Amino acid sequence: MSLAGGSFLILAHKSATEYAVERYSADLQKTWSATVPVSDAERIDGFACGTRQALVVIYSKTNASQTLSAQAIDLATGQKAPLKKLVETGARDRHPGVAFSPNGTKLVAWSYATREEQIRAITASVYDEQLAKLKDRTYDFHDLGSFFSPTVSLGNDGTQYVTIISDEMKKLSVRRYRNDNQDVKVMSVAVGGSFGGKAITVFDTKISTQADNNLYVAAICTERLTGQYYSLKLVKFDFNGEGTMKFADEFRFTPEYLAEVNKATQGSSKRLEDIYLSDILLTEEKQLVLVAEKKYEEGGDESPVRTKELHLFGYNEFEAPTWHTIIAKDQVAPPAESFAGIGYKATVFGPNVQLLTQEKIKGKSDLYVRSVNAQTGVVQPAKGLGLKVASDQQLAYVKDFTAWLDAQTLIGVSRPSKKSAALMLNKIVLK
Repeated sequence: MSLAGGSFLILAHKSATEYAVERYSADLQKTWSATVPVSDAERIDGFACGTRQALVVIYSKTNASQTLSAQAIDLATGQKAPLKKLVETGARDRHPGVAFSPNGTKLVAWSYATREEQIRAITASVYDEQLAKLKDRTYDFHDLGSFFSPTVSLGNDGTQYVTIISDEMKKLSVRRYRNDNQDVKVMSVAVGGSFGGKAITVFDTKISTQADNNLYVAAICTERLTGQYYSLKLVKFDFNGEGTMKFADEFRFTPEYLAEVNKATQGSSKRLEDIYLSDILLTEEKQLVLVAEKKYEEGGDESPVRTKELHLFGYNEFEAPTWHTIIAKDQVAPPAESFAGIGYKATVFGPNVQLLTQEKIKGKSDLYVRSVNAQTGVVQPAKGLGLKVASDQQLAYVKDFTAWLDAQTLIGVSRPSKKSAALMLNKIVLK
């Protein structure tokens, strides 16, 4: 995570029982290191950085309960505050959840109340970055039917947004819960239904909460009976003032689009499948880029995992579709790495989206960066970073521990030789 002055934070996995949050200067000198111990029954469920503190969320499970706790670490000194329990629920209950605001200064933690495995309510608590509690809220879903899917997200001011797909996966709603009053603002729109005699339902969604109280929700819709991909939809919920919705023109997944995919990937697929929304990226000029990725297991649980291409869709500042493109890639990871060993990372600098992948292109395995113009959709050729990695090393960590300091500078890790057990921190400057 980048900080002021070119310094940055990393969350390092030191051993089976210890993580560490470490701060480095722009010239890769370690400023401080704060250990975060974990037991066999614990794992890291979240990591964020605010203006004054970094927060690490630890999930713990025993025979009696599940717990989410937060470790706050001072950015200036690396000093740790006492561990703070955020939420506790029964051992057989659904996994509790946590979400951070975009700027990392607020977090919300929650547990589920269920009846016969159906969610009936969510009990949530909102905290600031000092882990002082701002509000307790209950999101009640008794008015909904028996089949719906809720997602909780958080604004920079601590406002909570609960996005719900309901009405047999055809209706999209967002409920806003503020901390200064009990009023609940609700906006809803139908994204599925009956079209041309076909029952269309929501298959996958992606949500992005912005600092200006806008919420973007993208949805891939499919035909209920056949599973065929039908369309991509984008809705902007503006909660400023009385609140408004903007429903972008849908993008249809036509046979012509399938032909474009096959041409870009040199494939011969008979239908679109295994494509999931992965990112909503917004530039300062409000150009928006949706990213979807094709990823799947080649066989059963013990089979390799693969991704084949990225699908990009561009929208202008008025939420009108303007371009789309397909970026071919072919990544495979062994079963032990699962989906962590594939995929990409993305960020926005000015009018451009940068995509980082770990691939083997023309026989060379490396980290590659592609730059995409958010206004035109023009994709620059993949540029290798020249990161030296021991040839016998599983490479999932290389992508996971690579981040941007600015548009031309990345920080990454590698194990420089087969004899070395340690990782080396690298500063990479793009030409």
